[in-house]
Amino acid sequence: MLPTYEKLNSSTKPSAKIPFGKFAIYVVSLPLFSFLFCVIWCVLFYFERSTATHCSVRNYLPSISAAIGNYQPQRFIWQLAICVHFIPRLVIAKVYLDFYIEVIRKDRMHLAKIALSLNVVENFALLVLSLWTSSEHYEIHKVSFCIFIFTSEIYMIVVYFLSKNGRRLPLATKEEIRSIRFKKALVIVNVLAFALAGFCFMRHNTRCEAGVYTLFALFEYIVVLTNMGYHMTAFWDFYGRSLCFDTNEGFYFARF
Repeated sequence: MLPTYEKLNSSTKPSAKIPFGKFAIYVVSLPLFSFLFCVIWCVLFYFERSTATHCSVRNYLPSISAAIGNYQPQRFIWQLAICVHFIPRLVIAKVYLDFYIEVIRKDRMHLAKIALSLNVVENFALLVLSLWTSSEHYEIHKVSFCIFIFTSEIYMIVVYFLSKNGRRLPLATKEEIRSIRFKKALVIVNVLAFALAGFCFMRHNTRCEAGVYTLFALFEYIVVLTNMGYHMTAFWDFYGRSLCFDTNEGFYFARF
């Protein structure tokens, strides 16, 4: 059973607790560090193969699909990280829904439910595109990657709107203000990088210019990294709250 949102100023001393913001960062760090490992390992040991393109022009960076799915040990490390972090990400999605019930106006709750659905679909799409790689299951990988990108983009925009304009009370703490500022910056960079990645991808396929696919890969990295950074803003959203466990009450949230 997932925990209820929180018990304010709980007097119960839990058997174990972890700051929930840090827990969220630990969860997102799994795909972050595995992604960085996959890219660096490909550049160091599979450079020619991982950067090859269909029109044989010079390229200097592997695409994300090539980096995470075409070679070992990168594929195993990436898939392991995604599988391990899958359930905790669903827990965080549920916690955010409970959080919205507490702080979002009732006339905006339909957007909160949309955000939850988008987040869940994004996580499932990420799992599928990671397990069904482009080299072996291209169509499945392509469709799931498109779903992942679409849902993650809309999720970021919807959550920023809710956090900025859907709250019952105005932002109060410096952590809440910082979270909103980072969300705004990450959304802007993410959307711009996504548009530039799409432009470079189409230009590469139509003109086969040297270096254009490298720019596509770079902007693709930025899209993924800003998405991860966006999810890490949970550190400020849940600042001062902890995920607790007690033998009598089970899992719950508390502010200490």
